[in-house]
Amino acid sequence: MAALGGDGLRLLSVSRPERQPESAALGGPGPGLCCWVSVFSCLSLACSYVGSLYVWKSELPRDHPAVIKRRFTSVLVVSSLSPLCVLLWRELTGIQPGTSLLTLMGFRLEGIFPAALLPLLLTMILFLGPLMQLSMDCPCDLADGLKVVLAPRSWARCLTDMRWLRNQVIAPLTEELVFRACMLPMLAPCTGLGPAVFTCPLFFGVAHFHHIFEQLRFRQSSVGSIFLSAVLGQKSIQVWSLEASPSPAFQFSYTAVFGAYTAFLFIRTGHLIGPVLCHSFCNYMGFPAVCAALEHPQRRPLLAGYALGVGLFLLLLQPLTDPKLYGSLPLCVLLERAGDSEAPLCS
Repeated sequence: MAALGGDGLRLLSVSRPERQPESAALGGPGPGLCCWVSVFSCLSLACSYVGSLYVWKSELPRDHPAVIKRRFTSVLVVSSLSPLCVLLWRELTGIQPGTSLLTLMGFRLEGIFPAALLPLLLTMILFLGPLMQLSMDCPCDLADGLKVVLAPRSWARCLTDMRWLRNQVIAPLTEELVFRACMLPMLAPCTGLGPAVFTCPLFFGVAHFHHIFEQLRFRQSSVGSIFLSAVLGQKSIQVWSLEASPSPAFQFSYTAVFGAYTAFLFIRTGHLIGPVLCHSFCNYMGFPAVCAALEHPQRRPLLAGYALGVGLFLLLLQPLTDPKLYGSLPLCVLLERAGDSEAPLCS
């Protein structure tokens, strides 16, 4: 691919045999400026995303269909324009990714089927305990449940439900696009892949603080009850979604850990589809109701399912996200051009 012009920040070619330190690999204004531009760009994206939720002045709560529809519009506009921020960052820094912008952001066909299936399977394994709990508490058997899930009428009902569309489609797609596909390519050349996995979720966690403020604004709960609910975990699984409003500390911690996980998936697979599907699944499942499991009539097999799920997840995390399953990884190509050919997440 032809190199981008400009006298800004430059990265080394893949073909250069000698690995240079970052200061040598990054010419022009220097790596310090690159990091400042990257952090400012990510912060601007996060503020733009959250700010788009409040351009519509309304006294209605966030779950009102009219509010959801308006926010759909503004969020989709900001998300559609977010790649322009990556383009501006590339021009300001002069970084040459070695791939197209869409490929760098995880929009590619190579390895798309394993990228869609394996991360979702891995996440479902982690939620083995909550899935068992859900099936135990469900009044219908497996056959009836599958009929409901596969029925066209059920899907038609979901597609007309604004809250379902928000939690399962719009929020996962737009948040992963902005906070993973756009931010990680800008952070990786500055911090490296490992630190970027934990830096990117900080913007993601801060972006979810507005849920707490909205809950308090409409007096849906007191600060004390929100905190107790988060600590004791007495609410149902469905309440603990990424779109719910627990205590600020719990909200930030949970979204930061989840953001690190999906950032890890994005880097290891080089695809956006895996993080989006996992995000949607986790929004549906919510935070595991561990306290409810401890008081469940079938507590022992249920807790065994929780432990088995976590154990299998840790065991399969590396094999199911092996980059060899997904082809060439765009972010790894980006770092190779910077002289970092030994990034641990790339192998």
